[in-house]
Amino acid sequence: MYLYRMKAGVVGASGYLGAELLRLLAGHPNFEVSAIQADSSAGRPLGALYPGLSAAYGDVIVGGYDLGALLSCDVVFVALPSGASQSVIPELVGKVGLVVDLGADFRLKDPSLYLTWYGFTHRCPELLAQSTYGLVEVNREALRSASFITSPGCYVTAASIALAPLVSAGLIVPSGVIIDGASGTSGAGKEPQPTTHHSRVNENYVAYAVTTHRHTPEIEQATGASVLFTPHLLPMTRGILTTIYARPAKGVSTEEVLDFHRTTYGNDQFVCVTDGLPATRDTYGSNNVHIGARFDARTDTLILFSALDNLTKGGSGQAVQAANVALGFDEGAGLPKVALLP
Repeated sequence: MYLYRMKAGVVGASGYLGAELLRLLAGHPNFEVSAIQADSSAGRPLGALYPGLSAAYGDVIVGGYDLGALLSCDVVFVALPSGASQSVIPELVGKVGLVVDLGADFRLKDPSLYLTWYGFTHRCPELLAQSTYGLVEVNREALRSASFITSPGCYVTAASIALAPLVSAGLIVPSGVIIDGASGTSGAGKEPQPTTHHSRVNENYVAYAVTTHRHTPEIEQATGASVLFTPHLLPMTRGILTTIYARPAKGVSTEEVLDFHRTTYGNDQFVCVTDGLPATRDTYGSNNVHIGARFDARTDTLILFSALDNLTKGGSGQAVQAANVALGFDEGAGLPKVALLP
């Protein structure tokens, strides 16, 4: 247990995940942010980029990438786009006490999958085996000794918390699982795109990346199931809702599945098992994930539901949660447990 406030660095601080990290770290009792870096916004006041952060960070100027400043930190969070963290992580792992990568570059253990799903050849595959997967609820013990954490994808988090324990317990058939996911526009990142322009998204609901979404192999790796994953874009800023269809391996009921989840996650402070149907608004701004279930006897289909805030529990919040576990802090330190209301 550390008895002093640790120095934390954030690389990629001007993106949505970086800004969410800064919001959470501002209220963390064990961290003091000492390096805020983003090449695309270097030299600009943080408060000009995100006025909502001004009260906590005052007149801080965003710096460009500075390895020396990062090496003086106790923990570094890297929140760069897919493919970019490979240029940064090798300079940090083994030199900084804890490195947490929020990007996708070290999530998949098979390096060949990166060319297929992400379109690039992995440049440092030797580091894949060194990373610890940061989904706390299913990998907590391994995280206690971690020095390099790779944080899960947002859709992966929502799907895995609902699905992985059932696969592990042999309660569902692990093949032919269908996952419908829906996300708010912040999941696409800060850079403007024609498909996320307000006039395109408003009053619209559309599927995208059908059969090709890059989170598919990560979901399969995290759950042990073979899945058909279809994401959709919702006309809202934050939130993910997944609806999962699976065949039970033996007779089940709605109550039995909910009881199983309650037992599985009984000691997890950020998992809420509900008799109702999860809704994204009930997780807004929190580190919680809500899960529910229904069994349809007519079609012999188990339907699972999960909802979370993609920037908090699906992104920066769970990165902080995993860091808390690795560093021996209170797992919930700095993390909101109550959603914004109304």
